Amino acid sequence: MNLPNKITVSRILLIPVFLLIMLVPSPWQETTISLLGAQMPVSHLIGGLLFIIASTTDWVDGYYARKLNLVTNLGKFLDPLADKLLVSAALIVLVELGLAPSWIVIVIISREFAVTGLRLILAGSGEVVAANMLGKIKTWTQIIAISALLLHNVIFAYVGIPFDVISLWVALIFTVWSGWDYFVKNKAVFSQTDM
Repeated sequence: MNLPNKITVSRILLIPVFLLIMLVPSPWQETTISLLGAQMPVSHLIGGLLFIIASTTDWVDGYYARKLNLVTNLGKFLDPLADKLLVSAALIVLVELGLAPSWIVIVIISREFAVTGLRLILAGSGEVVAANMLGKIKTWTQIIAISALLLHNVIFAYVGIPFDVISLWVALIFTVWSGWDYFVKNKAVFSQTDM
């Protein structure tokens, strides 16, 4: 396993740590902190920062894969999978904590399952689909929205701008748009028949 793939796997391994920090009762959940206009439990600050660190490994592994010419089919598979697992876990935590509407989370996660299913069908015919630019924008809008929600709209709460809510809606729009784009570009796979 090459360096970029190891970085991707580390992103997956950070998910259980994130879940423990956010969901397991601890003194961190009962202690609040005021930071740049936002009040939040210390566990949310730690979980939010951990989520941001895990998310930035997405850029790091891609950078090294391209720079060192280490792009592999395993990496093309693992990278979007790691993104989906991390984002899905964080979104479910946000619903559990009452910080995100469940219907938006259902739409976002449903799109991830649908695109993963499409990737599996394409992989069955020998085609590995790497994330396109619209998919990457979708991922980063989701990461920004989740970070803002986990950190209770820090910075923007001070000036009264609901950046966390706005960014979640932007993420929803890009999620639906990129999902539609994947299916339109690969619709031919559904017209193939097995003989």
